[in-house]
Amino acid sequence: MSGKLTLISSATASGSANVSFTSGIDSTYDEYQLWFVDMHPATNGANLTVDFSIGGTFGSTTKTTTFFMAYQNEPGGDAGVTYVSSRDLAQSTSAQEIAFNIGNVADQCASGKLSLFSPSSTSKVKHFYSRVQGYHKQEGANGEYTEDVYAAGYCNTTSAIDGVKFVFSSGNIDTGNIYLYGVS
Repeated sequence: MSGKLTLISSATASGSANVSFTSGIDSTYDEYQLWFVDMHPATNGANLTVDFSIGGTFGSTTKTTTFFMAYQNEPGGDAGVTYVSSRDLAQSTSAQEIAFNIGNVADQCASGKLSLFSPSSTSKVKHFYSRVQGYHKQEGANGEYTEDVYAAGYCNTTSAIDGVKFVFSSGNIDTGNIYLYGVS
């Protein structure tokens, strides 16, 4: 259940390798939300990923996750809801994909929200989930797609999570805005 949002900080990407929040995630709130708007990759077909840090170190947080999506192509002939097991993590330190194959044409991007719960706990694992709307061009006859993507899971650590980082799988973040909120 979400309550009042308090803006903690924001970041604007412009040809950035990544966008990281390494301060403001502490014991002040039990839930943090990161809202990202118009995340546009420099490289066509890039996947938007998220990772978490412990003690300022990214790439060391073990995650178990699940990934599913609803999709429809622009002409309307291809639509569905599907679980995508290849995008799950099983006790992995890899970054979690939260949107995939995002196009770099001017009208293609990804926007959404990531919620992180009790990141400063030193006795419980850290749960998170994301919901992302993405738009991309699919190679072949099926055209352009809109996707409603869900990823959820937990960081399997009792250490405090103190940072969140967004990266595209290839190339820079051409443009985009991210806002960090505490939920009270």
